[in-house]
Amino acid sequence: MSASGAVWRNWARTEAVRPLRVERPGSAGAVQRAVIAAGTAGLRVKAVGAGHSFSAIAVAPGVQLDLHDLSGVIRVDRAAHQVTLGAGTLLSRLEGLLAPHGLALANMGDIDRPALAGAISTGTHGTGSALGGLASQVVALTLVTGDGSLLHVSGTENAELLPAAALGLGALGIIVDVTLQCVPEFLLHSVEDAEPLDGVLESFLERTRAADHFEFFWFPHTGSALTKTNTRLSGGARRAPRSPVSRWFEDEALANGAYRGFCALGAIQPVLVPGFNRLAARLSGRREYTDVSSRVFVTNRTVRFRELEYGLPLDLIPSALAEVRALIERRAWRISFPIEVRSAAADDLWLSTAAGRETGYIAVHRYYREDHTEFFLAVEEIMLSHGGRPHWGKIHYADAEKLREAYPRFDDFGQVRDRLDPERRFSNPYLERVLGS
Repeated sequence: MSASGAVWRNWARTEAVRPLRVERPGSAGAVQRAVIAAGTAGLRVKAVGAGHSFSAIAVAPGVQLDLHDLSGVIRVDRAAHQVTLGAGTLLSRLEGLLAPHGLALANMGDIDRPALAGAISTGTHGTGSALGGLASQVVALTLVTGDGSLLHVSGTENAELLPAAALGLGALGIIVDVTLQCVPEFLLHSVEDAEPLDGVLESFLERTRAADHFEFFWFPHTGSALTKTNTRLSGGARRAPRSPVSRWFEDEALANGAYRGFCALGAIQPVLVPGFNRLAARLSGRREYTDVSSRVFVTNRTVRFRELEYGLPLDLIPSALAEVRALIERRAWRISFPIEVRSAAADDLWLSTAAGRETGYIAVHRYYREDHTEFFLAVEEIMLSHGGRPHWGKIHYADAEKLREAYPRFDDFGQVRDRLDPERRFSNPYLERVLGS
């Protein structure tokens, strides 16, 4: 099925394109036919999921493949705790799909709007210094390569390609299914608290390595950080979730409703932002609860924003954040969105922000009605000076020359790309910038 003429926009409203053709394949065979047809017509082809990347990684000026019909559970290996899912499966559906089999993801990010293939291809991650990002949980996948062939990659089949294909930026082919290494379902005990930022920075390395999952948000123009410590519970633990009223008031009425109003007013009158941030910090009191893992990992966020995120060597996080804090003060910027700090274990994926090193993350945001460019460029300069690697799905300005220095296996990835997509059928302007031609 194909159509044309409609303008596609991503969630953050940073990117828009009018594809020449849109197709919605419902099978791997349909994806193969679409890729072959695009090649015959001399067109590039890109897959799109939920459009939740802030970067232009999924922009498809030629043929856009909407993979929503490639969704759901394909097979389950209960003994191995492995589940194969369609590439277009939304992360928000995973709890419902995995729970009947007694399984869960070992770790998740705090937003579940992306589709599975997009999430692994851009390096989506959660937090936990002993746990990798979502792509590190991939044990197999199937993709359609540049000539329309179907390629299976796993630990036993084309295994040498897995470190490239599991986090491939959409540059190696169209992923049609993904097999994830899951774990038995578990509960998380969460403690959230407002603490002095200086103390959190001083203890950051110790706390992030001691906790199963530790992260914090700093409200610029304040001395406060909101910490979140999640502890994995063993069998026999019981749920003690937040009440529906509490969840609605804290997450919807305050974190989304009132905060949307604060951001909108702050965009018009920036002088109000520091006061709003101090109020937000005061409203972020202590709360403690126990619930199913996905319901603790994920937060519903409806206030539209833009984001830049970099992964750094973990021990450099406190000093890098101190530089960002000084930058905001020096430039007298009014930043309404909190800055998020997380961590992840080292992995062996060639284009992972955590490739070969224990990693911490600093993510900065701006309300979507504010110009983010000057702020993001200045923060990126700090991140690069600390050996930072950009999150592929977030806004950044790095090119192939800089990225080659940051990723030891960058050229190895290029060789796999030459093998699977020699005609650059899956390229777009973003991939040309970050990977080269």
